[in-house]
Amino acid sequence: MPLDETLIPIERPVAAAEPGSAAASAGFGLAPEAPLAMPIQDLARWHPGSVRRASRPVRAPWLARLAVFGGALALTAYGGWQMLETVSVSGSPTGLQLVLVVLFCLTFSWIALAFTSGLLGFAMLMRRERTLDRPTALRTRTAVLMPVYNEATARTFAGIEAMWEAVEATGLGQHFDWFVLSDSTQADAWIAEERAFLDLRDRLGPEARLYYRHRPKNHHRKAGNIGDFVTRWGGHYDHMLVLDADSLMSGSAVVALAAAMEADPDAGIIQTLPLIINRNTLFARLQQFAARIYGPVIAAGLSAWSGRDGNYWGHNAIIRTRAFAESCGLPDLPGTPFGGHILSHDFAEAALIRRAGWAVYMLHRLPGSYEESPPSLIDVAIRDRRWAQGNLQHARVIGAAGLHPATRQHFATGIAGYLASPLWLLQLLVGILLVLQTATERPDYFAGAGFSPVFPRFDPVRALQLFVLTMAVLLAPKFLGLILALLDGPVRRACGGAGRLVLSSLVEILLSALVAPVAMVIQSGSVVSILLGRDTGWNPQRRDDGSIPLRDIIARHRWHMALGLVAGIAAFAIATSLFLWMSPTILGLVLAIPISWASGQVGLGLALKDRRLLATPEEATPPEIAVRAGALTARNAARGYDEADALAAIHADPDLATAHARMLPVGRPRPRGAIDPDQTLATAKICEAETVGEAQAWLSPKERMALLHDRALADRLIRLT
Repeated sequence: MPLDETLIPIERPVAAAEPGSAAASAGFGLAPEAPLAMPIQDLARWHPGSVRRASRPVRAPWLARLAVFGGALALTAYGGWQMLETVSVSGSPTGLQLVLVVLFCLTFSWIALAFTSGLLGFAMLMRRERTLDRPTALRTRTAVLMPVYNEATARTFAGIEAMWEAVEATGLGQHFDWFVLSDSTQADAWIAEERAFLDLRDRLGPEARLYYRHRPKNHHRKAGNIGDFVTRWGGHYDHMLVLDADSLMSGSAVVALAAAMEADPDAGIIQTLPLIINRNTLFARLQQFAARIYGPVIAAGLSAWSGRDGNYWGHNAIIRTRAFAESCGLPDLPGTPFGGHILSHDFAEAALIRRAGWAVYMLHRLPGSYEESPPSLIDVAIRDRRWAQGNLQHARVIGAAGLHPATRQHFATGIAGYLASPLWLLQLLVGILLVLQTATERPDYFAGAGFSPVFPRFDPVRALQLFVLTMAVLLAPKFLGLILALLDGPVRRACGGAGRLVLSSLVEILLSALVAPVAMVIQSGSVVSILLGRDTGWNPQRRDDGSIPLRDIIARHRWHMALGLVAGIAAFAIATSLFLWMSPTILGLVLAIPISWASGQVGLGLALKDRRLLATPEEATPPEIAVRAGALTARNAARGYDEADALAAIHADPDLATAHARMLPVGRPRPRGAIDPDQTLATAKICEAETVGEAQAWLSPKERMALLHDRALADRLIRLT
């Protein structure tokens, strides 16, 4: 077994055996491995003969693709022509005016595609589809994987326990094994996970088929975490259901995904549409409402035109294990700024498994799939920075040999989503320059062949029409989602009735409009930072409700506010019309600090909740799985998993210390001359310490991890006073 990882199951098998078998439930220890090879894929070369043949012919949704992309192209062409007519009313357009037209077409095409896809999704959701039958039997085995990285242990293990109970209640629990795959690099988080796991093991009993593995070196992050599972235990399982630390899925949804995989031998990945739940801050409730009311329209459209050439979002999806192993070994990319391991691995894995001939699609109507979201604007910006780097990195992957055209479109959409902000910002700057030019240049009486003077100006009527068109295209998917919600009686009533539902949509549109300029500037800064080669790192995501200190908000947004003030003063000085045109952007930037502060406030979110604004059906009637997970989280929190110091916990509990030592892998001899400075310093400090308090004070975070990975040092810790 590799030195850097351990696996702890509910039971210790006395001999190699299938997980869940009688032999595998004999004791406590390491699970038998069943390795699968996961070769690194070549993005430059591909052989068509290597593509597997589908078991049955499937027609691609070409008509839907023609409607979506053809409609978006036509709409963009019309908008671009209107913009050209708007800026060239004085005659032939100048170079700067042509730049504005090009920037407009690029940004408008992004919202035009969302519009046509939303129209298709609206049409699909207006049709009634047959509900999936509940499976009564399964033939295959599925591993449910929850990767964690310095997460809140109380919540993580509450989610696992709640889902385990829900799947067991279906009567088909024997087909599922459960893995918590830890990449935690903080000692407190690691020991908290072990404590929670040991407690859960004792309560669920020897037949639970629950496993825990810790990797101290989080090589290749989540992709490496999942890849490690596949190459060590993947051979035991037909499928793996991948979760995030904040994921929840009902028992019926988990079983339905396994049944869908069994029923479709050509499926490689089947994705669900997770709904956001359990959110209370103002900003998180905005996201929760938007995802619930507008999200299904976008998802249905995406599912319709993608067909079986779809995408994967990295969680709440089931994957055919052997297909993944054979197709999805991700290479490291050379060069900068997009080199290194692939951050947004999910898109790339979907692309490669589709290249191999497996289908990738979404069951967007399947209920029972849930997730949470960051609680504030700053938290979203931190996560978004990482996503921006991952999506822009796909510029190095989009040209890989053998990819399906729809796959390349998924990559292009992701890249465009982050380039849209700097393009929008550039469009605003070019517009300001043109207005400044119009306000300062004198009319040229001799430029034309006629006798009339030529004024460098815009056509105000066309400009207004273009603005109305842009707003209509931008907001149409929201209104389509609202219409569907109003037509759905149970959803309408759960959201507080038609009046509150409409008012909630207006609140969401208004607040989103204020947030958009700040998000534009933040994303633009992220893109520039990425292009300069600055890595984002990989910090754990905050998932709990809670505000951010005002001083941190001011530090983060003071330049946004200053930019808004400068832009407002300059625009007003140039022309009142320019100030009015830019007023939404100016207002959002000037109010960046109070908006960001309000975004993380639980009180404001709960005030709207009390008035049944931004309400969702899942908030009115919480899913059983969420209620159970919430109760288990409260119980786990009362046990203090996340508050305890790792060294103190090991020192105070001999049983935990013994179990921790048994969980560690067998050590390997250190090569001569290979000195680990953290382990060396940890050894010196723990040998000199006389009390656990001294050890706590002296050891750095990395030295704590080194100590806890060494049986001899951990034993020395236990013997301190």
